[in-house]
Amino acid sequence: MRIPVVLIILLMSHMLQADPLSIERIFASPAISGPDMRALQLSPAGDRVTFLQGKPEDREQLDLWEYHIADQATRLLVDSRLLVPEPETLSAAEQARRERQRLAGWRGIVAYQWSAAGGALLFPLNGDLYFYDLAAARVKRLTDTAAFETDPQLSPDGKQVAFIRHQNIFVIDIASGVERQLTMDGRDRIHNGVAEFVAQEEMDRDTGYWWSPDSRRIAFIQFDENPVEITQRYEIDADSVTVVEQRYPYTGTPNVKLKLGVVSASGGAKQWLELGPDSDFYLPRVKWLPDSQHLSYQWQSRDQQRLELRVADLAEQHQHVRITETSDTWVNLHHDLHFLENARQFIWSSERSGFRHLYLYSNRGELIRAITSGDWPVDKVEGIDETAGVVYFTANRDNVTEQQLYAVSYQQDGATPERLTQRAGWHAIDMADSAQVYLDTFSSRAQPPQVSLHAASGQRLTWLLENPLDGQHPYAPYLDSHQPTEFGQLTAGDGQTLHYRLLKPRGFDAAQRYPVFVYVYGGPHVQVVQNSWSSRGLIEQYMAQQGFVVFSIDNRGSARRGTRFENPIFKSMGTVEVQDQLTGVDFLKSLPYVDPERIGIFGWSYGGYMTLMSLLQGQRTDPPAFALGVSVAPVTDWRLYDTHYTERYMQTPAQNPAGYQAGNVLSYSAELPADQATPLLVIHGMADDNVLFTHSTLLFKDLQDKGKLFDVMTYPGARHGISGSVSQTHVYRMITTYFQQLQP
Repeated sequence: MRIPVVLIILLMSHMLQADPLSIERIFASPAISGPDMRALQLSPAGDRVTFLQGKPEDREQLDLWEYHIADQATRLLVDSRLLVPEPETLSAAEQARRERQRLAGWRGIVAYQWSAAGGALLFPLNGDLYFYDLAAARVKRLTDTAAFETDPQLSPDGKQVAFIRHQNIFVIDIASGVERQLTMDGRDRIHNGVAEFVAQEEMDRDTGYWWSPDSRRIAFIQFDENPVEITQRYEIDADSVTVVEQRYPYTGTPNVKLKLGVVSASGGAKQWLELGPDSDFYLPRVKWLPDSQHLSYQWQSRDQQRLELRVADLAEQHQHVRITETSDTWVNLHHDLHFLENARQFIWSSERSGFRHLYLYSNRGELIRAITSGDWPVDKVEGIDETAGVVYFTANRDNVTEQQLYAVSYQQDGATPERLTQRAGWHAIDMADSAQVYLDTFSSRAQPPQVSLHAASGQRLTWLLENPLDGQHPYAPYLDSHQPTEFGQLTAGDGQTLHYRLLKPRGFDAAQRYPVFVYVYGGPHVQVVQNSWSSRGLIEQYMAQQGFVVFSIDNRGSARRGTRFENPIFKSMGTVEVQDQLTGVDFLKSLPYVDPERIGIFGWSYGGYMTLMSLLQGQRTDPPAFALGVSVAPVTDWRLYDTHYTERYMQTPAQNPAGYQAGNVLSYSAELPADQATPLLVIHGMADDNVLFTHSTLLFKDLQDKGKLFDVMTYPGARHGISGSVSQTHVYRMITTYFQQLQP
């Protein structure tokens, strides 16, 4: 039968037309961005790369894989479902720990550790510990208890594993299976070897103990929760309500009490370090020196304007302050403390110049030289080659929106960094301990993540995941609709440069006027305007394909720009950040293809706070800056947030009452029109233990009392991230559907 020519043309047109991107597809399996190699690690021998990867049919169930470099072969090492066929049952402590680590949406093997010799891997699963022998290709179960073992760590010699059970530190001998309990007093409000809430949430410290390099001792923090006020937090699930008496350290209230001790791995008496007369402080970092005889720790004052690097001689039982960092605002924490193995020296980073840079010190605390300098910040140290005298680091030295890898001599004064990565975009680096090879996870706004192995010179040795955007890629059906990202710059009120990114709608017509989808975070330690691939970027692509201009701007206070850019928020959160967002709106309104009366804003967490503050304060412009806002898990009153984060920027409510009042969302709620001319949707998880649900209920009551109309979507049982593909799909369907009100 002959098919009419017209029908052939119609069929070909349909085949060539790009598939419409959907919210459901963004969060479905298999992953739309291609295979996901999570938790990449080079083996100590450098012969293979291990990683976690979701199942094709269930991207959230992670298994342990390897890529063997010589064979160029990828192999499944451990199938998590074969070990634990039934759904995992997590303890409350583990659920909270995973929430802090942003792992709440994942199941199966979510973390693992190499033995120092490189012959085995340790991983937790469903509350027990497992040891995988590479040579035998066999899994050994180390624990089998009703209790939940958390935070397992292999000893440096690979013969023992330490872990936390019932708030105490245990050690198990791998060969014999014999357990030893090292601390005995962990119960009720006393915790040994565990990171306290603010350490996990705000300090990027998720452990409370550290093996000595010789595997003979363990340093640990003990904290006492008794001083912290009890708050009743309601975890509202679909069919039940649990009243949780959580000791939450609200800003301006007491913190936990801390002790730092050392115990032998064989047990026995504890050696407690003298931490000084001030009992109100933080211990953000602890690290052994290579000789296993000296222990360093970083002592931070409660106001976070002073940070001391202290080194204790455990044999002589005395200690000295090696470095003191001070600031009139706050001192940012970092992980860039590296004691050299072959010299009595260490590398340290500091923002004393206004930008984070690297410095070389003697172990006595004497400055030898500045290693890097300039009006750009170092992101982090990635590796150190002591033989060559070279330190490898990532930074945005050449482009604020990118992350690149550099190498520089730490033995020469004034050495110029050499850039090793060349492609424009974002390079996340995992360098081998030898600093001879590294893994580069690269992405850009146009390229989903790729993983490659490189020599220290930057030369690519092999692909582990090329992830080409070809016809077989999961994103291939949507490539024709992928909108390019435009980057640009604006000027803040104090003359500093603000960076933005913008996507134009699919089928853009310069003669038309379009609504705008503004995504905002706006808080410290985060940079939104990056040349990198992300699931949020896919949401932005979806909105561009729905006919929206998509826009984000990094306001003052955000990351990777130096202290002058960050410091304006000191004692005044919710002010200069909003000013900069409104500068972005002024720019949008100047564009001939933007409808100035159809600009909406969306954000999550600090971004939820910024959404509310920008929406409400923006009502004072004519026309109002924003026509719509969607706020997810917002802070509304900083007095209800935790000590370490809030006081860093705002001091305490007693010290800065005017700042807390000016930074309170409720101070501006009267600006919301009573007739709902400005729609507002507030979304919150009903078991959020970070930004408590109370933040939103306070706002609900306040708006109701003022006769303001608004919309609400709550998620029973969900925490701060409202994690899981089903929940994420529903959240973003709510958000994007709400924005459709801006369409004509």
